[in-house]
Amino acid sequence: MGMPSPALNVRRATVDDLPVLRSLWSQSQLPADELESRLTEFHVVESGGEVAGALGVQVVRQHARLHSEDYLDFAVADDARKLFWERIQKLAANLGVFRLWTQETSPFWTHWGFQPANAETLARLPEEWKDLTGRWLTLELKDEVAINAVLQKQMPSLMESEQQQTARVAARARLLNVVIAVFFFFIAAVLFVVAGFLWHRLRTQQ
Repeated sequence: MGMPSPALNVRRATVDDLPVLRSLWSQSQLPADELESRLTEFHVVESGGEVAGALGVQVVRQHARLHSEDYLDFAVADDARKLFWERIQKLAANLGVFRLWTQETSPFWTHWGFQPANAETLARLPEEWKDLTGRWLTLELKDEVAINAVLQKQMPSLMESEQQQTARVAARARLLNVVIAVFFFFIAAVLFVVAGFLWHRLRTQQ
């Protein structure tokens, strides 16, 4: 009976992981210097407390790109991808991501719904990624056309509501200014009367 496989753990990469990640990227002929400067995009999988692989997740507006996936130990790759996938879905939900993109070639991603991007879909690819060569796979998490249509429909009422709110705030500000002006006018009048009374009293005592 073989030894049980070490438990896997996925977490965000830290600067302490850089020596292992640089070695991984260099062995895989990935641009280590460029990827190091984007360390915050990376998530690592640990096997037995040691980094066994990494995956980058770059978010641009409502789009996320999975990139630079590689493993020091490919024996954990399938299980690691399942954990990565759970993390990616939570990350996408938290950041309001509508669509995922990748140029990774593992069948795992197509198994989970990624499909080759056609010309119509590629038109939605963020400008930041259009210079990247290779075949794109994509997965729509939310219907961006429907959501944008709803937002466009709601925009006039939202703007009107915002304008009404702004008008109410401005009206309160004007009222407050009037109250403050009246208050200081009243104080000035009282001081003027008191000063007049004291001046008159001093005159009568002379």
